Amino acid sequence: MSTVLIANPKGGSGKTTLATNLAGYFATRGRHVVLSDMDRQRSALQWLERRPYKLPLIHGLDGRGDHTGSLSADWNIVDSPAGLRGDKLSTAVKHADWVIVPMQPSAFDMGATRDFLQVLREEKSIRKGHTFVAMIGMRVDSRTRAASALQDFLAESGFPVLGNLRNAQVYALAAEQGASLFDVRPSQVSRDLQQWSPLLHWLVNASKRAAKQGGSHAK
Repeated sequence: MSTVLIANPKGGSGKTTLATNLAGYFATRGRHVVLSDMDRQRSALQWLERRPYKLPLIHGLDGRGDHTGSLSADWNIVDSPAGLRGDKLSTAVKHADWVIVPMQPSAFDMGATRDFLQVLREEKSIRKGHTFVAMIGMRVDSRTRAASALQDFLAESGFPVLGNLRNAQVYALAAEQGASLFDVRPSQVSRDLQQWSPLLHWLVNASKRAAKQGGSHAK
């Protein structure tokens, strides 16, 4: 099983949008997907409750408890809460193969995330190369100064940068229906699918390499 933790201490950074759409992608590829929701607000699980039965199946899990040992899935996508820190953060990182940090282009988000990235650098499983971290910009308008400042911040993070996702209405419309970008007709979201390509390429290729080595990264 491959586990992807979506994490950022700042609320409203785009964690649930990233987690639900990532789960939707792997489900449309016929993979057995679990969407684990660590947030007491249950936004990801509520999205699943709205999901039409005709769309590819995604299993939901209350991720606030330690249920990872009982999971049987190809992909476990973990939507973490704002303010994840301390032992809870260390445990979540330890159980993850990959950590993706979404960020919005604002001074508040950069300020809140700077210390968090330092904490990640000091996590044992990341330092030993058992868990890998990458960054992605969320709700980015490339024409703005804020977007330029975000790119500078991401480039200085020391982690791979997987591009930006724009602030498109299709994400909100799909979320209202319990759908992901990948459940929408491709011709309607072609630009957005292109923006997802670096992230998906990074995860899928890393998963293939891990499989050739005998499974997910050893913990």
